[in-house]
Amino acid sequence: MDDKIIIEKVEKYAKITKKGIDEIKVKPNLNEKEKKIALDFLSMAKNYYSDGLFFKEKKDYLTALASFSYAHAWLDSGVRAHLFDATDDQLFTLP
Repeated sequence: MDDKIIIEKVEKYAKITKKGIDEIKVKPNLNEKEKKIALDFLSMAKNYYSDGLFFKEKKDYLTALASFSYAHAWLDSGVRAHLFDATDDQLFTLP
């Protein structure tokens, strides 16, 4: 795959993932176990996003892209599991 295409995808997915992290909200009516799981999902998303930024800075674009994809998958999984409130069907796979 052309480096230019990979770099464009990295920029796109970094932006989408950051927007997702900024917009996602843990549902307020969760029990303690569910809240703990939701916060763990959110932590994983933030950690993978941070990893993506690190790899992007190192110009390891494939690993950066994978990291951003994993980060967004954690967010999307939380939405599908009804742990996060989300309304943007362009950003998340809504249940």
